[in-house]
Amino acid sequence: MNLSVHLPGLSLQNPILPASGCFGFGREYSQFYDLNKLGAITIKAATGETRFGNTTPRVAETSSGMLNAIGLQNPGVEKIISDEIPFLEQYSTPILANVAGSTEEEYEYVAKTLSDSGKVSALELNISCPNVKEGGIQFGTDPTLAASLTKKVKDISDVPVYVKLSPNTSDIKEMAIAVEAAGADGLSMINTLVGMKIDIGTGEPILSNHTGGLSGPAIKPIAIRMIYEVSQVVNIPIIGMGGVTCKEDVLEFLLAGASAVAVGTANFRNPLICPELIDALPELLDQYAYSSIEECIGRSWKNARESAPFSRS
Repeated sequence: MNLSVHLPGLSLQNPILPASGCFGFGREYSQFYDLNKLGAITIKAATGETRFGNTTPRVAETSSGMLNAIGLQNPGVEKIISDEIPFLEQYSTPILANVAGSTEEEYEYVAKTLSDSGKVSALELNISCPNVKEGGIQFGTDPTLAASLTKKVKDISDVPVYVKLSPNTSDIKEMAIAVEAAGADGLSMINTLVGMKIDIGTGEPILSNHTGGLSGPAIKPIAIRMIYEVSQVVNIPIIGMGGVTCKEDVLEFLLAGASAVAVGTANFRNPLICPELIDALPELLDQYAYSSIEECIGRSWKNARESAPFSRS
């Protein structure tokens, strides 16, 4: 069974990769399995300087999901390059580096520093984090700002740029079209949805940040719908994510229009979820008479393209 997928800057032996923020820099998971097994590795978001994130509590379990308000905690881009990425260089797996910031200048600095390092295969421009007071989702809900930032990062980057889109917008298709026109090489979607949980004993929000990003199986139908819509109006590949827990979920994301599938929250419940999905995919694809990943991508709408309601043509 051919599981390979070739995306800009990312030659994947299979379509499975961990989502940023749910895999750290890979050290902990390397104790459980060989990271060479993954299609790619998406590392934790990098900012210009060290960030300690939001105060605790910043994680809360919900029905079929999890709220988090970590706040982009990370050691800063230069320490990531000097202390974290060298560990991953022992593996042949491509590295997708998540880029975050509070200002356009910080995004540009982080992107250029990572690109110039020669140690990453592609960048994932994070304009969708809902848990920081500056940057993040501010860029991810305005098509003009998103396009401007995408173009600036593209201009200073020597590696392909994937833009991570927020579901917290009224029309994600408009955002996708804007960043594609600005030069994005691909999309990753979706990030978390803004949510809240209240302690009925105290009557106060549980998270110190009050709101957090909802992830897990609860958001999967939203992710599927958005990928289904966006994949019909852009010509760049999509890395799909949002509540993936089993091999059937992977196939559903591919059929919706994703070219690869990232696994997030499920890593916390089962650290072996990624290799388990990779091992299970061939049998599932064979069950449904697919001979490659390529055959699955966008099948949900490609057979009915003429009547597709979101077709660009």
